[in-house]
Amino acid sequence: MSHHDLFDLSGRTALVTGSSRGIGRALALGLTECGATVAVHGTKASKALDETLAAARKLSPQSCAVIGDLGSSAAATKVVTDAIAALGKLDILIANASMQIRKPWASVTQDEAEQQMQVNFHATLRMIHAAAPGMQARKWGRILTIGSVQQARPHPDMIVYAASKAAQENMVRNLAKQLGPDSITVNNLAPGVILTDRNTEVLADETYAERVRQIIPLRSFGESTDCVGAALLLCSDAGRYITGVDLLVDGGMGLP
Repeated sequence: MSHHDLFDLSGRTALVTGSSRGIGRALALGLTECGATVAVHGTKASKALDETLAAARKLSPQSCAVIGDLGSSAAATKVVTDAIAALGKLDILIANASMQIRKPWASVTQDEAEQQMQVNFHATLRMIHAAAPGMQARKWGRILTIGSVQQARPHPDMIVYAASKAAQENMVRNLAKQLGPDSITVNNLAPGVILTDRNTEVLADETYAERVRQIIPLRSFGESTDCVGAALLLCSDAGRYITGVDLLVDGGMGLP
């Protein structure tokens, strides 16, 4: 098998949550470029989701969209079952959708904490519950969670978000051992400061932006496309012998 073939995802199916924009959109389109049929996902119907699906279908005409608010445990399961119903099977699950509430730690309410944990941790577990049996039956699967550099460098105004991402990464290591015998890899990709809609407003403050740049060894912010290569490695046969890893795409920001 050539090195090019190792990244070939022809015949594979994937669900990428939170893929109407940002990193999720880049990952979904990256998978279709390598031949996968993809279910893109959004919390609700939107122009952005329609645009992502249209872009995916240019390369993968059978790609589809699924909708569901991962703030609900029932919706998390349904998003996976809907994707399986549309695609026929699910080989690759990328849990990218997340909720991030920025505020001083002492003012975080119980409801805000629970909402973030639901979307960022509990929904991921529910989706894996729904996706794993089919992967186990076929003896092939790729599960990739999208974490954050905040696992290593928690932001003072995102205490629950950071903790939820650390919990998710711990779950990845746990499940990698349990699902490995069925040839299913489970990994975490942890982006650093990526220029997505979520970060645009705060980084518009050039004084703050420069302060952040100074703690990134590469002295620059990342783009959503910077995450694609790492994801393709971990979701293809090229990464078949990699499991339980936390791969930082952060310009070195997470270094001690």
